[in-house]
Amino acid sequence: MLGLVVLLTGAQVLCAQETFKTRSSPLALTQMRYQNTYVKITYSQPQKRGRETFGKLVPYGEVWRTGANEATEITLTGDVMVNNQLLKSGTYSIFTIPQQDRWTIIINADVGLWGSYNYNPRFDVMRFDVPVQRNNVFFEGFTMLFDQKNDLADLLIMWDTVKLSVPFKFIN
Repeated sequence: MLGLVVLLTGAQVLCAQETFKTRSSPLALTQMRYQNTYVKITYSQPQKRGRETFGKLVPYGEVWRTGANEATEITLTGDVMVNNQLLKSGTYSIFTIPQQDRWTIIINADVGLWGSYNYNPRFDVMRFDVPVQRNNVFFEGFTMLFDQKNDLADLLIMWDTVKLSVPFKFIN
């Protein structure tokens, strides 16, 4: 009997791990550190798979979870400046509103959300626009990376041939 319980428990664990590994939009993270402040962004990476991304898969003018599955989240262990606005330490959701020439970046205090279905602008901590740039490199998967130089960094948001740059400054 004990052997059967161990066998079934092991099978459940293997199934749970396999489900996670086979997500069509895998979990990803990007992180950076400066002195005592650590910043981590957790998101899911949708793949282009031959689809038209912006304007179709991700509609223009609508709030987007900035990835797939769960809403993208940013965690900071210290205060930072984001686009010259103070963002206090804590965990927040990142939403965006894509447009052809610019995106609105939204940092929102509500966390643990699935997609943007329950997005509530009452919890917005900050909003600002960044221009759309064209990337020389094609990205099949939605990608977020920090390009850091000492206390300054740019959060690069890239998918297909679209690229955004969001400025960060550590204030330790």
